[in-house]
Amino acid sequence: MAMEFDLIPFDTRVEENGEGEKVDVSATSTRTFFCVMVITAQIEQESIDVSIWGSTDGENWGTHPILKLPQQFYRGQTRAVLELVLRPEVKFIRARWDLNRLGLHLEEVPAMPQQVSPASVGSVS
Repeated sequence: MAMEFDLIPFDTRVEENGEGEKVDVSATSTRTFFCVMVITAQIEQESIDVSIWGSTDGENWGTHPILKLPQQFYRGQTRAVLELVLRPEVKFIRARWDLNRLGLHLEEVPAMPQQVSPASVGSVS
């Protein structure tokens, strides 16, 4: 029977960076998984980065993900294939997510003392 599981349960409300529970994938026969990330709601000016991490022992997760999904800004689905055939050492996987709240602040720059006349700016000697 094919393995099927949620690394992030459907309708999870993500309000800060985090990571999901580890899942033992050592019993998989194909070591290939079709991943579907579904975003049902979002806050304006916010994006999410989701990645999948692999581990040999379920404790040490390394420094780089084994799959990184494209950064998402809007509701919808993102699909990817997680291929573990060339990573036989990976026995456990888990999801990690990072929220990025965006903003843009403008502040007027105080007037600078004018040291150059406007007429001399355009002339070249």
